[in-house]
Amino acid sequence: MFPSSSTRRTAGVAFVGAVCLLVALVLGPTPAAAAPAGAPSATGADHDPASRERGFAQAAREFGVPQSVLEAVSYAQTRWEGHSGQHSTDGGYGPMNLVDGTLFAADRAAGRDGSGPASVAGSATPASAVDTLGRAAALLGVGRDVLRREASANIRGGAALLAQRQRSLSLPAGATSDPGQWYATVAAASGSGEEAVAAAFADDVYAVLAAGVTRATSDGKAVRLAPTAAVPQRAQLARLGLHRSKPNPNVECPRSLDCEWVPAPYADLGGGHYGNHDLAARDTAAGPEVDYIVIHDTEASWDTTLQLVQDPTYVSWHYSLRSADGHVAQHVATKDVAWHAGNWYVNGHSVGLEHEGFAAAGATWYTESLYRSSAKLVRYLTARYDIPRDRAHILGHDQVPGTTPASVRGMHWDPGPYWDWEHYFDLLGAPLSGGGGGGDERARRGDDDRRGGDIVRILPGFRGNVQQVTGCTAAGVACAPQGTNFLYLHTGPSESAPLVRDVGLHPDGSPATTDVADIGARVTAGVEYAVAQRRQGDWTAVWYLGQEAWFLNPRRHPSAIRVSGSLVVPKAGLASVPLYGRAYPEASAYGNGIPVQPVVPLQYAIPAGQRAVLSDASVVTDYYRAATFATLPPADHVDVVGTDRYYQVSYGHRIGFVRAADVDVIRTGEREGAG
Repeated sequence: MFPSSSTRRTAGVAFVGAVCLLVALVLGPTPAAAAPAGAPSATGADHDPASRERGFAQAAREFGVPQSVLEAVSYAQTRWEGHSGQHSTDGGYGPMNLVDGTLFAADRAAGRDGSGPASVAGSATPASAVDTLGRAAALLGVGRDVLRREASANIRGGAALLAQRQRSLSLPAGATSDPGQWYATVAAASGSGEEAVAAAFADDVYAVLAAGVTRATSDGKAVRLAPTAAVPQRAQLARLGLHRSKPNPNVECPRSLDCEWVPAPYADLGGGHYGNHDLAARDTAAGPEVDYIVIHDTEASWDTTLQLVQDPTYVSWHYSLRSADGHVAQHVATKDVAWHAGNWYVNGHSVGLEHEGFAAAGATWYTESLYRSSAKLVRYLTARYDIPRDRAHILGHDQVPGTTPASVRGMHWDPGPYWDWEHYFDLLGAPLSGGGGGGDERARRGDDDRRGGDIVRILPGFRGNVQQVTGCTAAGVACAPQGTNFLYLHTGPSESAPLVRDVGLHPDGSPATTDVADIGARVTAGVEYAVAQRRQGDWTAVWYLGQEAWFLNPRRHPSAIRVSGSLVVPKAGLASVPLYGRAYPEASAYGNGIPVQPVVPLQYAIPAGQRAVLSDASVVTDYYRAATFATLPPADHVDVVGTDRYYQVSYGHRIGFVRAADVDVIRTGEREGAG
């Protein structure tokens, strides 16, 4: 989520981030419109888990489309989901994401914003002109509402459109035709007028074909797409006559992404004030170095997002990604420091990605197109800056720590409980399970933490991990059930035990809650924790903010796996070790009139006898001094580097830092004091 616009950079004052959530900018309702009351489910009345796969098989035969192509196109669009009759942000319904162009005309007439993109994938085609649902309804001779509500009809409509396009291109058709001969038709299914974007979508589809995938949807429908050998005929793309954009030299994106340059202003506001980012040399040894990617959501529509980032009195981030189609806009060069994380140390060492969406809405905004574009961009950035592809360095905004005790309560909680970290890391090519396979069905490994491992990685699954969450639409009101990325932590090995306490978020000592924004008792997919103990077979306790915190970890279907690694423990004689929200240098490192930055412990600590996972032993101890405006990279922008060493640790929902001098490091399986 965006930081608050009320904080300005001034001479001599370091930007320390924002404490307010941007909710007033939400224009209109955040969830997608639900199906009419009493309407059948988008999955139809059939409760047979195999019905979705049969639907693909029947539609493929009926319209003469290879079943593998039909299934792969659907997977790349929606992962075979029907979303219970709700539309996605581009107005797409059902497993084939058939776009109802009539939605946007109604939204504009009603004065609503944010229901769909202003254009499709960077093309000049208005979203309202893309009416694949209407075209499919005409081909099938059925009403629009049938395609909105019934998954089988929606699949038939998608197959009819693919077959029609293949014939119009005079390309080989038929259910048994070579899947590689459908490349141009698949590219056209992207809906984009940009050749690079259409090709990227087609390449994604053919990557799905080659790898294969097995998945059960959120409504229990099972589909298995076997790996398919196909040689995509990319030369067919010329038949579509799509627009070829000239790349902007300012854009830092892989060639397979649709990226544009929408610059955030670097402007002198007068009186020692300026906005809305800082110049730096993070692509050189002058530093500071880039160590993190921070994943945000916008809490605003695409148009509002672009308006805000171009406001010199507001704040900034490096990239925005559009929900409907994964289109990317870059605003700040990655060598420069954007003001996005609410923590100046993390700002100095990170690249910030804002994803169009609303954290409390989740799935209808976090589309497959959004995930795939984001993963491509992050693969590019992590390779460029040598950033580890793990949950200690690819962070949610909710993992960024406060810098002082007073700032902890104001830190943000996006991208929220509905961001599918496990699927995202599959797309990054770094599965959190450590195993292979496609889709989001990770292999549940038998070597879970009951073999005596000292560290567990949280892997609850996503689709079937439906946790109780409240407050998405109103305080205390249950949120609509959907997959979540976390497990709750209890004070004892029982679901009736209270949730644990987070003294930073609840200073009065009360337990955490199930509110959608309350991260005080949650462990999230991919994050690792030190094991405290196990009890009653299906429960595991980890050390969490100085407490034993218990989560349900069933023996037959474990929600965590054992991993190797290193732990930190307080040095002998210390009652506890303080936790910090930044790794600033010691006072003697400052000079040339640069004010010494205080290193203030947070309200958390590691007591003697407890452990924390060491997630990075090579933390850079520095402070990037940037407090004046200049038209060129200014000489007074200095990275002050210290010699006092810190370690990054996983000890609560957010990351934290401890002084290396305060702790001993032990490998899992070693006794304390052995290393």
